[in-house]
Amino acid sequence: MVNETEARSGSGYFLLIVLLLLQLVSGAAIFFMPGFLKIAAILVAIVVFICWFGFYMVQPNQGKVLQLFGQYAGTDRTTGLRWANPFYSKQSVSLRVRNFESGRLKVNDANGNPIEIAAVIVWKVVDTAEAVFEVDDYENYVTIQSEAALRNLATTYPYEHDAEDERLSLRSDSNAIAQKLKNEVQDRLQKAGVDVLEARLSHLAYAPEIAQAMLQRQQASAVLAARKIIVQGAVGMVSDALDQLKALEVVELDAERKAAMVSNLLVVLCGDQQAKPVINAGTLYS
Repeated sequence: MVNETEARSGSGYFLLIVLLLLQLVSGAAIFFMPGFLKIAAILVAIVVFICWFGFYMVQPNQGKVLQLFGQYAGTDRTTGLRWANPFYSKQSVSLRVRNFESGRLKVNDANGNPIEIAAVIVWKVVDTAEAVFEVDDYENYVTIQSEAALRNLATTYPYEHDAEDERLSLRSDSNAIAQKLKNEVQDRLQKAGVDVLEARLSHLAYAPEIAQAMLQRQQASAVLAARKIIVQGAVGMVSDALDQLKALEVVELDAERKAAMVSNLLVVLCGDQQAKPVINAGTLYS
């Protein structure tokens, strides 16, 4: 594994002045110096001309990977005009933060339901040597490995879980799922010198062929949960009413009349429509 090291380079501004002076001196020497001194001036001019190819520019949040005949010579992160061995090949690597949004992937969740899922990955290069030498194309590598991690995550967890299911779900536990996605993507991209800053789901839905059926299922679950709360509240109100009637000695009710009262109150409290009062003109038992 190749790890990033600092390259040996110099300030381009200082060497720019030096080379200009040497170029002028050697040029003048070629025309005005006699014999062997003219040959020496020509050699100096050739060396100076070659040295001009050693200049390069480093932008902010950018690294220059330097290689000498295929051998890694280091990375220069110092911004501005720089100069290094003119025989170095120089490759730019951006160190800026970048976003990648996957396409909508169609996979089956842990329960076998087909879903559509997509994610946004925020990443940056932290080791230029690994990014250049450990993988063939680190940008394409980030794309493929991020989608592979997303597919694996989607098949590991259900879209939604029932109340008794203790597993994480893609829909309800978004923060925990985002952290697990970030960890999995980071594990896959570590060898490419990439640091994952954030990973979150950007799209999550059932596949179109089952979306309507799953919507009806969710609506039915919501109705059942609401009914359960209504019934629990109604039972409590009926119990309180019977206890107060008994405590205040308003009326004496036998078991049959208590059952009828309970039935009537539950119908009133749990019914979907507004109750219609009925006036009893007879006695309590007629």
